[in-house]
Amino acid sequence: MVQKIQSILRDSKTARWAVLLCLALPMFASYFFDDIFSTVSQIFNDPNLLALGWNSEDYGFYGGAYSLLCVWGGLIICGALLDKWGVRFTGTLFVGLMVAGSLIVVYSLSPMFSDSSVANIIANLGFSKPSLILATAGCAIFGLGSEIAGVAVTKSIAKWFKGKEMALAMGLQLSLARMGTAAAMLIAPMVIARNGKIPLSESNNMAEIGLFLMIIGIATWFVFISFDKRLDKQDAEAAALNNAKKNDDDKFKFSDIGKILTNKNFILIALLCVFFYCCIISFKRFATSILIPRFGLEDDVASSMATLLPVAPIIFTPLFGLLVDYKGRATQWMIIGSFIVLFSHLIVGFAPNIPVFGFISFALLGIGYSLVPAAMWQSVPKIIPENKLGTAYSLIYWVQNVGMWLVPIIIGKILTTPKPKLVWVKLNDGLIGVLKPDNEQLSRVINAELVFIGLACIAIIVSFLLRKSSNNNPELRLDEPNKVKKK
Repeated sequence: MVQKIQSILRDSKTARWAVLLCLALPMFASYFFDDIFSTVSQIFNDPNLLALGWNSEDYGFYGGAYSLLCVWGGLIICGALLDKWGVRFTGTLFVGLMVAGSLIVVYSLSPMFSDSSVANIIANLGFSKPSLILATAGCAIFGLGSEIAGVAVTKSIAKWFKGKEMALAMGLQLSLARMGTAAAMLIAPMVIARNGKIPLSESNNMAEIGLFLMIIGIATWFVFISFDKRLDKQDAEAAALNNAKKNDDDKFKFSDIGKILTNKNFILIALLCVFFYCCIISFKRFATSILIPRFGLEDDVASSMATLLPVAPIIFTPLFGLLVDYKGRATQWMIIGSFIVLFSHLIVGFAPNIPVFGFISFALLGIGYSLVPAAMWQSVPKIIPENKLGTAYSLIYWVQNVGMWLVPIIIGKILTTPKPKLVWVKLNDGLIGVLKPDNEQLSRVINAELVFIGLACIAIIVSFLLRKSSNNNPELRLDEPNKVKKK
């Protein structure tokens, strides 16, 4: 009887993969909404051509707001609540926040808002760009909801695929989610025209599409809830038949946060996460702003080039997940992936000004973007107990969001601020050096790339430390396969 109960859902491949699909669709919508401007970021280079009036620094401020509430404690507290209150209740709450935040962004970008009393109130408070302020607030709410929803999804996958195809499942979920990024990057250049001044209605179209996808994602989330309730009921029945008693150590306690933060391997994974993802996610926000001056591209060519970044992981992340499931060596793949990302940024920064190098760099960046996450995320359940996974993933996401909050602001400022240069001026009594602004956008792009190169170097160092720790602690099985063939 026990075997019958246990095999109904968790051991059913059909049920597992159906659950994965239900979990991936909200993340697809989240990734789409987060990247509505990634392949048209060059529109912010000249605010006079955009009815919103935003420049690159404003766009960086908006993009960084995604992590604002996450950084200031929201992610840690809500991640702990995820373990305490459960995936279904907490996840539903934050999937709802995703929709609420995206709705605010849609409104802030719309013609309806520009002439509203809300816009006038914000302007009277001393803000010259009311749409930016409200959109930033919406993005912050959306970001907190999206990150906690992402934690809930990852924890749920660990629950449903433990001892099975966990790395493949997490890789497929990432792959499906990144299809949202790819879709946004492909659609945005077609939706947002760039002939003449871009009206508010066109700036808002992508956000409206993202909101529609978010509503679909909520529907699939509730389908997942029905599956998960049934599984928990079956697990409870199986435990009752076996006379199993729940151990007090299985209950989540807020003191567990301290235990997680003193775990060396957890700290290394969290650090790898922040430095690695900042090299990609923060870079992706400014992809076309960097590509166009760097390789002298037309807007449509730059947009096509940038889409290689999410498209490659769609193909390779599940394949690398299979590799980790059956061959192991996770920390080795993290090292290789980090080196690939460094090499990609070196190409963007210093390769000859030939477009083919741009395509090569983005193809490589996409492969690195596939390899490291496929090995990294499935490693967390090996070092943290299941009842603390929500808190653990939230803490990792918190560290990641610190970087994703600060780096876009820094890059936006670099791309907006002209680099001063020394010019010698001849006067009656000789020569004098005068600092004059250098309006060459290429020099700013190189400075931005130096930031990403530095972050990639740190990611490599951390991945080597994690490899060393894995060798010193073989009982963690970080480099062991997840799935062992039955003899």
